[in-house]
Amino acid sequence: MNTPLRTSEDHFQKLARLLDLEAEAEKQETIRSLERQSPAEAEASGNSLINLVIREEDSGLGGRILLTFGKRNENLSLPYSRIGNGSPVILSEEGTHDKDAPSWRGIVSRAHKEMIQVAFTQEPEWDSDRPTFRLDRSTDEISRQRQRLALETARGAKGTRLSILRDVLLGKQNPVFNKLEFPIPFNKKLNDSQNQAVAFALSAEDVAIIHGPPGTGKTTTLIELMRQIARNGQSVLAVAASNLAVDNMLERLIEAGENVIRLGHPARVTPALRTHTLDELAEIHPDMKLARKLTRDAHSLRKQASKYFRVKPDPNLRQSLREEAKQLLNEARQIEDAVTERIISNAKIVCATATGLDSDFFMRRKFDWCIMDEASQSVEPSAWIPVQYANRLVLAGDHFQLPPTVISAEAIRGGFNISMMERLLNVNHGLSRLLNVQYRMHQEIMKFSSDVFYEGSLQADDSVRAALLADLPAVKSSALTDCPIHFIDTAGASYDEEQEPDGDSRLNPLEAELVIKKVHELLACGVTPDQIAVISPYSAQVKYLREKLKHLDLEIDSVDGFQGREKEAVIVSLVRSNRDGEVGFLADTRRMNVALTRARRKLIVIGDSATITSHGFYQRMVEYFESIGAYHSVWEE
Repeated sequence: MNTPLRTSEDHFQKLARLLDLEAEAEKQETIRSLERQSPAEAEASGNSLINLVIREEDSGLGGRILLTFGKRNENLSLPYSRIGNGSPVILSEEGTHDKDAPSWRGIVSRAHKEMIQVAFTQEPEWDSDRPTFRLDRSTDEISRQRQRLALETARGAKGTRLSILRDVLLGKQNPVFNKLEFPIPFNKKLNDSQNQAVAFALSAEDVAIIHGPPGTGKTTTLIELMRQIARNGQSVLAVAASNLAVDNMLERLIEAGENVIRLGHPARVTPALRTHTLDELAEIHPDMKLARKLTRDAHSLRKQASKYFRVKPDPNLRQSLREEAKQLLNEARQIEDAVTERIISNAKIVCATATGLDSDFFMRRKFDWCIMDEASQSVEPSAWIPVQYANRLVLAGDHFQLPPTVISAEAIRGGFNISMMERLLNVNHGLSRLLNVQYRMHQEIMKFSSDVFYEGSLQADDSVRAALLADLPAVKSSALTDCPIHFIDTAGASYDEEQEPDGDSRLNPLEAELVIKKVHELLACGVTPDQIAVISPYSAQVKYLREKLKHLDLEIDSVDGFQGREKEAVIVSLVRSNRDGEVGFLADTRRMNVALTRARRKLIVIGDSATITSHGFYQRMVEYFESIGAYHSVWEE
């Protein structure tokens, strides 16, 4: 049995406190950013859009208000922005300097060069006849609220299945496993460790963990598990930390012919998969005809209430029209609730992000299983949201890759960056099964991470064990393409790092030029741009390289942004080069584990050994590169 936490109340109170610290840190970061920037500077940074007017109004499923904005000057397009489909935003009226001035939270449903559409659950109301608006990127406060409520629900549970799961997850009660039986697999290509993981998970009465290192087919294993559960006539709630991971599961389940539904705002779903969202399925349901008529009538009344009057109207007229509109929307929502209930009841598998689960919608619903992918990337309060809706829990991920993103230093000191999955593995190793065959990397690319993070347990499948760039069609054999790893040491060459002018990130221009040189050498050998990725732990280096290589259709991203991705050839720019041996957040070796395991056939790492080997992990990495003949000095380039 794992060592129990003091009391469940202590644990949940601590999590709630850390959640508040993180929320406050995010809020203060946003405030600082807005305060030190003029509106024009905020727009130039990509975090805001200003001088907007409403071009169109519409209504969507569930009574959402859809407002489409464009620049007041119709000849102007919208500038580059980090505000895209699915972004949470805050709408405010320009010219209102009062901190208590009204604002409205929404989700971007469509973003184009000329227009941006935002969906609101609360109807924005303003007094100006011809207002001008501003949109700012926002933290997702709805997710925070759901996390807080989930913690309160789990802490207060008594005499329920949730109370038993809670006690198991807190180490106060032993997990129960039934006799291990191997089902007939749907996927005949599963390896032994994958079949073992599926059978182990199915034997769990409470909780099980599937530990999936890079390239080991974790999602393939989870799909098999879900299909086995559905075969037994049971229901599954499949969740993940990111919309991308949820969509990946959804796509694989659809390909397998499973009856599956995707929850969440359609704007946050891959366009090709939107026909499987609850919203789209409900929209084509015959009973929705009346609901759509009611929302149209409500929209007409709202439009009438907000239009400009030359003669001042009766002061009660606007309010009366708005109240009537709200009544019609309530009737529409009742119809929509009945429709969505029927649709979900017919689905064996429901996919959603963990924080996208609405307690009002799910409070009467219970799934036989909750399967949580990317569990090691979610803060623990997020994991408690789906737990309350399921009888059994399977966590899948890799705690040796990127942890949850936390910006509050105090919250990190309190352990807020430790996921539920990692916490459980730290105290009870009997809860997990390891996937040990990887299908992504050449064995020499795999070996260092296998030795350092996975006790040397990973094996490269025959299909990838010796795969090189030179084996690809149209790729010429060369010194660069005939070996899997190339480490270029810039020590002693004055490739000095710099701090970005307007931030805290780091860049290394000379190292970037070497990256560019290697990109062109790969292209000259016949490697195509879509087969290459350039990644760096530092956003300033990413930004610099994107500008320098913007003429190429090349993927350039941060390590965090490339989690879960892979390419035939990957160039890693480490950036750090200084006399003090400071490695910054390179010290989080999990980030480097991700960086080193993205390449299938060719890994190129560029860095200053004199700086990075001050850290034991990088000393070991350089020694490994030397042992396989992958070490090269920059003076050889």
